[in-house]
Amino acid sequence: MNKPKMILFDYGHTLLYEPGFDSLSGEEVLFKHIKSNKNNLTPNQVNDFAQELFAKIGIVREMGLEIHQWQFQRFLYEYLEIELSISLSEAEKVFWDNTSAGAIMPNADKIVDYINNNDIRSGVISNIGWSGSALTERINRLLPRNKFEFVIASSEYMFRKPNPMLFELALKKAGLSSDDVWFCGDNIKADVEGSAAVGVFPVWYEEGTVENPWRAQNKGEYPKCDHLHIHNWVELIDVLEELK
Repeated sequence: MNKPKMILFDYGHTLLYEPGFDSLSGEEVLFKHIKSNKNNLTPNQVNDFAQELFAKIGIVREMGLEIHQWQFQRFLYEYLEIELSISLSEAEKVFWDNTSAGAIMPNADKIVDYINNNDIRSGVISNIGWSGSALTERINRLLPRNKFEFVIASSEYMFRKPNPMLFELALKKAGLSSDDVWFCGDNIKADVEGSAAVGVFPVWYEEGTVENPWRAQNKGEYPKCDHLHIHNWVELIDVLEELK
């Protein structure tokens, strides 16, 4: 195990998470920006339809492809004959900020500070429907001292992890070989095995105090590749210290 020149991170339940996520709350606030509502729909009715619509596109995501939030919202409101008074980018921010303001995972700020202070480069690859600009804004707001060189949101690159091309894209952006890079994430298939498939060293981050839907899905499973298994970012700091 060699000290990495760069560490890449997953977003959800790795760096940040979204406590109290409530899509209805987001819809209720977004309703303040409605210009016309031909069918006099309520926030509850729109939210219920949005959940049905999201379930229908689930098969696309299971195929390893991503739907952008702007596409989703454009179809949703035009189909329901609702006109907003703000742009799709503004609507995305209003909606997401009011579904959950977000929070940092325990000690995520410490690992960010550590890699910055030790000249380890960093970036983010996330499976997410939100736009890259919205994701970057949220990361910068909650982890303001980060020096992430890039944030790759699957919404803007078609493919979802574990597709190897997302990891290969990150290597191209970094100008590094896979031997020089580590990837940290909580999902066994998408993050750990996905990064290992392109020769990036995987760190399985299995934090146990924050509620995480992947924990139940991962239960009883173990990555089918060499990896580092940690439960707290302080553990990773200790490992990196030993590699100095």
